[in-house]
Amino acid sequence: MATMSDSKTNEINLTEPMITRPFRVNRAIKDTHDTFSLELTPSGNSNKFDFAPGQFNMLYVFGVGEVPISISGDPAKQSKLVHTTRAVGNVTKAMNKLKAGDTLGVRGPFGTAWPVKEAEGEDVVLVAGGIGLAPLRPVIYHLLANRGQYGKIALLYGARTPEDILFQKTLEKWRSRFDFEMYITVDRATGNWKGNVGVVTQLIPRSPFDPLNCVAMICGPEIMMRFTVLELEKRGVTTNKIYVSMERNMKCGIGLCGHCQLGRTFICKDGAVYPYSQIADLFTKREL
Repeated sequence: MATMSDSKTNEINLTEPMITRPFRVNRAIKDTHDTFSLELTPSGNSNKFDFAPGQFNMLYVFGVGEVPISISGDPAKQSKLVHTTRAVGNVTKAMNKLKAGDTLGVRGPFGTAWPVKEAEGEDVVLVAGGIGLAPLRPVIYHLLANRGQYGKIALLYGARTPEDILFQKTLEKWRSRFDFEMYITVDRATGNWKGNVGVVTQLIPRSPFDPLNCVAMICGPEIMMRFTVLELEKRGVTTNKIYVSMERNMKCGIGLCGHCQLGRTFICKDGAVYPYSQIADLFTKREL
């Protein structure tokens, strides 16, 4: 029989996901002309924030509103929480104005993770389009920190122009490694760009991974992910080894409001990372 104390404990556990914690902005970083990163530190007694690559937080700008943003930092650095986003709406535009010392509300982490454990012993190919590199960056940090547990690792990244390439200093550091393959392409060459030009799917045939011993993780615009899946299938990768991130219409983070329901699934609770084989029939249905 439950006691009053038990009831209170259960009530706290049920409501805790909706409690916003204050975080301090340590740094605001301008990544590109319309993209920025916020480096946050928890306020209060705890100075750690544990998350898995692929999870997201609900970020609240006081007096403006709340938005879901994937975590883009290193999961091993629990004292530093990083989010990268584009200033496109009222909340993210307000976030873009924050500076060191300001306070931001955080709820989370929520959602499913990229399958870094399941990928151990296999090749890993990461395909990112535009700002889709941000949710995949924690995966890369994890793979490189545990390099001996994986086969070949390849990053295929496409951006609109060279000026839109995210995390350029980090990419240069990764490019210098002999145990990490990286291919970058742009839709339109500008300046002195001498690299690849074209859609990111054109890089898949060139990437040195074993399709029969491979896990693929894809993040970017939905049309880009759709064609990436098709190209990976042509290469021989099965859909149960292909994972996509579906960051559609999330509002509450816990499957309560129903705003992100996609057919039989709630993206914020059951995703946002899915094996493609689970949602292939829903993937292209915009009306859901």
